[in-house]
Parts: sequence; C-alpha cells; structure tokens
Amino acid sequence: MLTMTGTGTGATAVPLQLPGQSRYGGLASALRERILAGEWAPGEAIHAEAVLAQSYGVALGTMRQAIALLVEDGLLERRHGRGTFVSAGLSGGSMLRFFRFRTENDAGESPRSHILSRRLRKAEPAEAAAFGGPGGLQVLHLERLRSLGGAPCLSETMVLPLPLFGALADSDPHEWGDLLYPEFKNRCNVLIHHAEDHLSFGQMSATQARRLRLEPGHPCVIVRRQAYDRAGRCVELRTTRGDAHAFQYTAQVR
Repeated sequence: MLTMTGTGTGATAVPLQLPGQSRYGGLASALRERILAGEWAPGEAIHAEAVLAQSYGVALGTMRQAIALLVEDGLLERRHGRGTFVSAGLSGGSMLRFFRFRTENDAGESPRSHILSRRLRKAEPAEAAAFGGPGGLQVLHLERLRSLGGAPCLSETMVLPLPLFGALADSDPHEWGDLLYPEFKNRCNVLIHHAEDHLSFGQMSATQARRLRLEPGHPCVIVRRQAYDRAGRCVELRTTRGDAHAFQYTAQVR
C-alpha cells in the first residue's frame, strides 16, 4: 500500500511500513524500485537527501539511513563533495587481475577479444537453475579468446540467457568491442551490477591448450563467474582458463 505526500506533480508515493520493517527500510525499498525502474540512469546523481526527505515527509536522518542501506548494497555510491550516484556497474571486471602476463608493453595494455564461436542451445539443468528459468530455457553460448601483445592468454566460455540477450544473438560479433559488459548494456539494456568469481586449478584439454599455444594437460587456473544485474538476477555464467604458471593473487589482511 502507498500513501501520498506533497501536492500536485511533486507528490511522492510513500510505502507504508510493513510489520517488522523499519521506516528507513521501507524508504530504501521505495528508492530501489525507482532506481530499477530507470528514474535515475546508471552513473547519474539522485536528488539531494534533503529534497528526498521532504518529498517523502520524513526526517533527514531517516532518509540518510535508507540511502546508507542502498550504498551498502552497492546500488548507490557516495562521491565526496559531489553527492550520491547510481552505481554504473562493472565495465569489465577483468580476469587479468589474477594473472601476470609479460608483454612488450606492460603499462596498462588492454586485452584484445576475439569471438571464436556463437551458438544457441538448450540450457543445462544447472544453468537454468542459476538463471531462474524453466527447464527448456534457451541460452546463447559464446567461446572467446583474449590476447595481449598478439599472444593468446585467456580462453573463455560464456553462457547468457535468452531472450534477454537476443540482441547479441542477432548482431555481428565483429562489431562488438573488446569489453562485453558495455555491449550488454548498450545492445541488451543489461547492466552488470556485481559478480562472484570462484577460482580453482585444473588441466587444459587439447582444444583449450591449442588455443593458448600450450601443451595438452598444461596446468591452468579456472575462474568461474556468476554475474548479476541490479535486480539481483544471475545473467551471465562464465568460465575463464589461463596458464597457472602466470597466476598471481594479492590480498591485504589487516
């Protein structure tokens, strides 16, 4: 249920507090719905806290608590001296942070991307479950090779649910950029909000090794990613393989 505060075009729908829900929790839910509906675009500043508090008829402190919840969730981000902005999401979430590949230009060279194959197929049971779709869900299956300095370094498989990524299935991969997440956003209106990467070790098959100019059975690092949109839906399953001898990972423990 909603109540209205304000008058005329400035009236704002206010969610009634549900049993067991804090007032600022209800406000956070209302703001989340406005963000997901596209009222504020990714990277755009939302209204000032004082303006929002007045439009909802709540104390400034209550509005700040609601916004703090959305900042904690990663939906909003505060920029000192500038305001609060809708998260622009991940641009790429590069897998290269797990590896150290030597190239002639080590000063921030961006990897090149080449789509090796693209096909439509029926989702496997685990894939359909991850995407929250029916057993007969169709997916777009991509094979991609990434290179640095002309040398292949990462072999990737990506699985994307349909019809959400239908625009990629219908477009020419040669027109895509080296980073796919901007393509997701521009062509399919899918913004990757966050991702989970799970690392393990294994051995490369003959096909995988050939792509990376290595011997079959060569040790590899396997990074399995699940990427999510702003609504919390899983929208990408990715498996990345790279030379285990190039693996590196640095973590700060405090």
